[in-house]
Amino acid sequence: MSRKVNVSPPRRHRVAPVDRAPRHGLARVLSKLGVCSRTQAQALVRAGRVRVNEKIVLDPESPTDAKHDRITLDGEAIAAVEKVYVMLNKPRGYITTASDEQGRDTVYTLLQDGNFPWLAPVGRLDKASEGLLLFSNDSEWAAQLTDPESHLDKTYHVQIDVLPDTDLLQRLRAGVDDAGGILVAKSVRELRRGEKNAWLEIVLDEGRNRQIRRLLAAFDIEVLRLVRVAMGTLIVDDLAKGKWRVLTGEERAAMK
Repeated sequence: MSRKVNVSPPRRHRVAPVDRAPRHGLARVLSKLGVCSRTQAQALVRAGRVRVNEKIVLDPESPTDAKHDRITLDGEAIAAVEKVYVMLNKPRGYITTASDEQGRDTVYTLLQDGNFPWLAPVGRLDKASEGLLLFSNDSEWAAQLTDPESHLDKTYHVQIDVLPDTDLLQRLRAGVDDAGGILVAKSVRELRRGEKNAWLEIVLDEGRNRQIRRLLAAFDIEVLRLVRVAMGTLIVDDLAKGKWRVLTGEERAAMK
């Protein structure tokens, strides 16, 4: 009579999961590391200047693990750049771009003495506008501030060429249909007036292109000056025109 032998299945040893960072496109990884903008990163990759694990990668969307892959640019290893957050009081006449084909002054000429790494503007101000402009190489922080869903308040002081009455202020608050979209301000109030013009305080919680100028133009109002004085809790305050300063940790946290 044969004896039955119980054979237990072999015990499987649990393998600890590998700690891997999310894989993103190579251009996005370079941008998140604070090396350059995503557009600049795409150009660098397509030019064959970027290697991942010693291999040239030409596809900006190639999946890349920022934590474990070795990434080099022109042979130099890339590591996360220190995150920098800067406030500039932009003067009138400067354009918000890194370079200009027409040779016009750009906001980056005002940051030259800071010896900063690559920085991107967080939102924009057009050439004729002044005031608070932020820069950072922290793409996630910047995306949070510029996300339409954030509804971050942006406060402007605007000099106009008319003396507004109560009815005009109410119509500005109500907004206007412009090319199929509603242009509206969160709040509008008069600050002061002279003999022929007045200053308004206008608060926006969205960021459409030239929104204030288009809103006022719909009522045949000319903008004489437009100054952004605050974003969220951050106020340009006594920062001189053309000067910059680094944000404090408390200021960065409050902006979130």
